[in-house]
Amino acid sequence: MHLKNPPHVNARFAETATLGGHIGLRPVALPARPARVLVLFGADWDGRLLPRYARSGRYRFHEHGFDLFRFPSNARLMWFDLWRFVDRMVERYRGRIDAVFSSNEQFGALAAALVAQRLGLPGADPACLLRAQHKYEARVRLREIAPELCPDFELIPYTITPEDARRLRYPLFVKPVKATFSVLARRCDTPADLIEHLRFHPWEKHIISRLIEPHNQALKRFPQFRVSSRHLLVEELLEGRQINVDGYVHGGRIHLLGMADELMYPGTMAFARFASPATVDAALHARLLGATERVLRGFGLVHGFFNLEFFVAADGCLKLIEINPRLAAQLAQVHDWVHGVDTYELGFAMALNRPLPAAQPPRFGAAASFVWRSFDGTSCPRMPSRDDLHWLARELPLARLELYPKRGASLQREIKWLGSHRWAVLNMPGRDEADLRTRYERVCARFGWPSSY
Repeated sequence: MHLKNPPHVNARFAETATLGGHIGLRPVALPARPARVLVLFGADWDGRLLPRYARSGRYRFHEHGFDLFRFPSNARLMWFDLWRFVDRMVERYRGRIDAVFSSNEQFGALAAALVAQRLGLPGADPACLLRAQHKYEARVRLREIAPELCPDFELIPYTITPEDARRLRYPLFVKPVKATFSVLARRCDTPADLIEHLRFHPWEKHIISRLIEPHNQALKRFPQFRVSSRHLLVEELLEGRQINVDGYVHGGRIHLLGMADELMYPGTMAFARFASPATVDAALHARLLGATERVLRGFGLVHGFFNLEFFVAADGCLKLIEINPRLAAQLAQVHDWVHGVDTYELGFAMALNRPLPAAQPPRFGAAASFVWRSFDGTSCPRMPSRDDLHWLARELPLARLELYPKRGASLQREIKWLGSHRWAVLNMPGRDEADLRTRYERVCARFGWPSSY
């Protein structure tokens, strides 16, 4: 394998790039008939993009699954059975689809791999994907293949006793063996902190059980994995900057999409923005690529997208936070704007076993995914009005805003489980970093929202 930049990744950006204009699809020859693509667990980031590809006449999408973070769709979690879902998709679509696609971390990527395998379509190896998603099994494999990248870790149950909590080394970082969106991931400074963090009401216990049950259902048919998802991982506390490495594996070769800085709210481990391109020098860039290649080869990931998160300590030491074997859909448009890569078109081509589309010259010098959060049990301070949204569409037509206001028990649960409440996300490009910041602060001023820059 050889990790390779797609064409134009390092090209200079056009001085005349502006934020106006329509996001056009890449020029691809129209096939004899639309490709039939099964999309599993598409959510907010897919929702606005997939219709554009459907309108091109090249694809016909069949969508199944539910949105884990929106009611009433997420009520289906209470009775969801992974294997029954896979069996139903296989029975319904055998001979009727050409590809399976998902960018969803919690259930979609695994379900897509299982369906593709059963239907003989291109897809990730389910066993390799399961190992990467299972944080304990992933740490065990990482310790074998690249021990210098692996933090010290230990497995604990959800119902840890005070005696067992006291024998751990503090401060520590705790996270579930299987979760998404950093649910229940938290720094704990004392045994009392850990015990309090893992104290749940009966309804919370039921939700947690349902969240991890599909992963456990999958593990039962893969005897090489002996640790259920009903555990947590405790790790040494890591400090330093975080860098996101996105790419894809195709035809035995590893390709880089781009790197982004993961910037936090001060004094927290909560993301404030993902900024692309990352500010890395040539030496660090090469080290990150080398580490990425070792990890992917060691995990046997040979098809599809990947998203790796690294810590870079003050002394330059690299540690792998986690490996996500799927497209980071929140950053898909960022790669298009800054690196000229249409990741959805690329993903469909890989799933269809077609020639991959060429990257285009990048249109912007910087882009970011901005995240607004509260830490005090409140939600969005002011929802944008219809006039505000019209202003955003007129002034910044490429900007994409997603709103996630919550209240009541669901808001309090999010504060407890995530340590904060993510109430809005804005993806936006700029001519350069300074221009991007100016545009972000214009949005903050118009909406009356706080700036985290």
